[in-house]
Amino acid sequence: MIREISAQQITAAVKRLCITANKELPPCVQQALRQAQTQERSSLGKSVLSDLCKNMDAARQLDVPVCQDTGMAVVFLELGQDLHIIGGDLESAVNQGVREGYLEGYLRLSIVRDPIRRGNTNDNTPAVIHTRIVPGDRLRIMVAPKGFGSENMSSIRMFNPSVPVEEILAYITDCVRTADSNPCPPVIVGVGIGGDFEFCAYLAKKALCRDISIRNPDPYYAGLEETLLKQINALQIGPQGFGGDTTALAVNIEQYPTHIAGLPVAVNMGCHVTRHAEETL
Repeated sequence: MIREISAQQITAAVKRLCITANKELPPCVQQALRQAQTQERSSLGKSVLSDLCKNMDAARQLDVPVCQDTGMAVVFLELGQDLHIIGGDLESAVNQGVREGYLEGYLRLSIVRDPIRRGNTNDNTPAVIHTRIVPGDRLRIMVAPKGFGSENMSSIRMFNPSVPVEEILAYITDCVRTADSNPCPPVIVGVGIGGDFEFCAYLAKKALCRDISIRNPDPYYAGLEETLLKQINALQIGPQGFGGDTTALAVNIEQYPTHIAGLPVAVNMGCHVTRHAEETL
């Protein structure tokens, strides 16, 4: 049986998610920031983390965005193959939701219509939309607003498949070292390994949407996540770059099969307000 939903339902959901994601951090990120505050040994770093937690609480209490950069709307869709959308097309419905969410939620409008000639679109559209067709008759929507202080610090490298894993770990750690205070640490580091050039970057972005309390289900990659977190925090960049133990809250790796001649690795940096919210219709 084919199930139907309206494009208007999708628009309404995306609108809600844009506003929610920008005003309240995922519970796992909130918890990690509070825990880091109690464990940080640097007095200045502890003070900065305290301020970040107060800012997070104030955003919720005052019903305002947790960061002034309300980002580019990145939307992940899992569309059930037995679901039919009526009354409009999927991408238009999503962009209308972004438009309404950012305008009615008084969120900053940051998107320009041309990358070189610029010119603000004045409604934060278009979104970046990733769609997968999956079994079932539901539509899962995840909105992940991405600020560019952290996005600009991201990187991709096509490794020779014969390199030792230590070289890959050194590259990822060096990305954080080079970024320094620019991505507003403590950061969340999304890493994509495998696929091809563009899919590797997609994996890194998707990694930022995983609950940071959940490690990679493959014990090998879970071990790499833990190793990287220790290496990155040993950099002592600290909260907002003022020094301390807490440079990163988590490292999330997503992997995918790749070609015998390749080993692509992408690093997508997330700031301390790495945001996402989801809903299933």
